[in-house]
Amino acid sequence: MTLTVTVDGARLHVEEDGQGEPLLLVHGLGSSARDWFAQVPHFASRYRVLTLDLRGHGRSDKPREAYSISQFARDVAVLLRKRDAWPAHVVGLSMGGMVALQLALNAPALVRSLTVVNSASDVRLKTWHDVWFYASRRLAVQVLGMRRVGKIIADKLFVRPDQENLRREFVKRWADNDPAAYVRTVDAIMGWSVHDRLHEIDIPSLFVSSEHDYTPVSSKNLAVARMPNAELAVVDGARHALPVEKPEAFNAILDDYLQRVEAGWGAGEKDSSAATVEGRPPKTVSS
Repeated sequence: MTLTVTVDGARLHVEEDGQGEPLLLVHGLGSSARDWFAQVPHFASRYRVLTLDLRGHGRSDKPREAYSISQFARDVAVLLRKRDAWPAHVVGLSMGGMVALQLALNAPALVRSLTVVNSASDVRLKTWHDVWFYASRRLAVQVLGMRRVGKIIADKLFVRPDQENLRREFVKRWADNDPAAYVRTVDAIMGWSVHDRLHEIDIPSLFVSSEHDYTPVSSKNLAVARMPNAELAVVDGARHALPVEKPEAFNAILDDYLQRVEAGWGAGEKDSSAATVEGRPPKTVSS
């Protein structure tokens, strides 16, 4: 089912599939709900799966005012309330993981469990490398255009020769982005952080990291160590776009986690080897 939910004057494109407990999938920067194509049919057999295009993305409105992670989290909160789809299992990829963390802090009653995929809890600009990473993204879009930037990113995300179809589809979707909305979203990410508040999130939480993500596994390990009910899983050989690149591995991790949460276990209570605290290794998934 396709529908529109309006939040603070912006119409958001939303899709719902399946029945059962609500499962919300939140995409990353420059992406859309379409990036969950390998997850929606898999989980819709057991869950009420909701996906949306965040404001400034995909088929949703692209307001001209500044964006923020808090605004994205509010959009998600209003969506869940309007659709009577809470508490929900909330899954966020990259920037979507930031939105999920912010939602868990702002409206914890709406979140049954939290899954943060290849994301970060702190993107304050601390080094010249940090400044360059975001400034270069911003500048590249303005100088090269969305399609050429998409080609550069696709070549880094999907490096194997047999991933040509993934590279081609990524570039096609990336080129559809509105450049001004993309820049506003980059600005929303820069300087955001909830790292000092992670201890407040006692919702069962899973961090999933690819071995070759933009940010190292160690940074996710530090975030998990600050949370009272969290664990970390690492997928060998994978890169940033994990749910697209290795959907079977990702779906298996999420399947296992959701089943444990619904069975009444918090993170790490059923399988202590999956919990990540200082001195304890993360659960590693090979595929």
